[in-house]
Amino acid sequence: MAEHGAHITAASGADDRPSIFEVVAQDSLMAAVRPALQHVAKVLAETNPAHYGFLWRWFDEIFTFLDLLLQQHYLSKASASFSENFYGLKRIVMGDPSGVQRLASTGLPKKQLWKSLLFLVLLPYLKVKLEKLVSSLREEDEYSIHTPSSYWKRFYRAFLAAYPFVTMAWEGWFLIQQLRYILGKAQHHSPLLSLAGVRLGRLSAEDIRALEKTLAGANRMQQPTASSIREKVQSAVKKAVGGLALSISTGLSVGVFFLQFLDWWYSSENQETIKSLTALPTPPPPVHLDYHSDPSLLPKLKTVCPLCRKTRVNDTALATSGYVFCYRCVYNYVRSHQTCPITGYATEVQHLVKLYSPEN
Repeated sequence: MAEHGAHITAASGADDRPSIFEVVAQDSLMAAVRPALQHVAKVLAETNPAHYGFLWRWFDEIFTFLDLLLQQHYLSKASASFSENFYGLKRIVMGDPSGVQRLASTGLPKKQLWKSLLFLVLLPYLKVKLEKLVSSLREEDEYSIHTPSSYWKRFYRAFLAAYPFVTMAWEGWFLIQQLRYILGKAQHHSPLLSLAGVRLGRLSAEDIRALEKTLAGANRMQQPTASSIREKVQSAVKKAVGGLALSISTGLSVGVFFLQFLDWWYSSENQETIKSLTALPTPPPPVHLDYHSDPSLLPKLKTVCPLCRKTRVNDTALATSGYVFCYRCVYNYVRSHQTCPITGYATEVQHLVKLYSPEN
């Protein structure tokens, strides 16, 4: 529990309301974890598409599942999300009829726990999926995949036109709430906390002692012998889920600074600096295919698309492998399989690069 003491100002009767810097820092922590893990998954998928390609294709679902286990563990054991607990904060139930503040070790009540999981895990997942949908629709609109007179095209063009304003209103809502929190006009820095029926507060000395006692008791406690197969199965599942959540939390606690370093290292600003310092000439095209590639996939004529076996139309290259296809062929293939048709490298629609010649 050393990390708790590092972030707590233990003063008797002091206000437990965290500063704006603490709440923004804990918000930024999980925001830095996702892109770092996503980059690791991408590197693994590109290194060995056959074994690790699923990590890239199903990254959003895998990350959401692990995040659900992690957040549920901390909300039920420490009344806080992982990042809030890391910064010595807890979630306090608003309008508790008993009038007595619960210890963090008792966990959140079920109603507030499920609301918190909804806004911590499910909402970010839906937001990521919506952003990918918008990106895909813009791609289709740019290259006119659908007929201009279709009802669907008119509908999603209206959606694309409205999306920036909806996003601006959403971000503005959070900014106004943070300004009200700084001025002391609100108890929440985020509207989602208000919707979940909780507010953030610092861990007290009693909370820390209770959490340490709970952790020590869990290490000493021996599981009683189950009296039936059903109880044995339930006990084994609970232990497995709890162990997985504990492993994830321990790994993140140890590697959180490393993940933040990765997020900085692969940021656009730092990458521009690296490129300027390590500028190298363009490498030659690949001579040999990857070990799992089929040489018969490549046509003998360089002007023929490897997918449709016809003369290429609207030449488009894949940035991940360098091979050239018809735009429609490779667009539909990448959108369905998220891989290069020739090499199997993990690929997304934004990796398509249209080629223009003096003739067209």
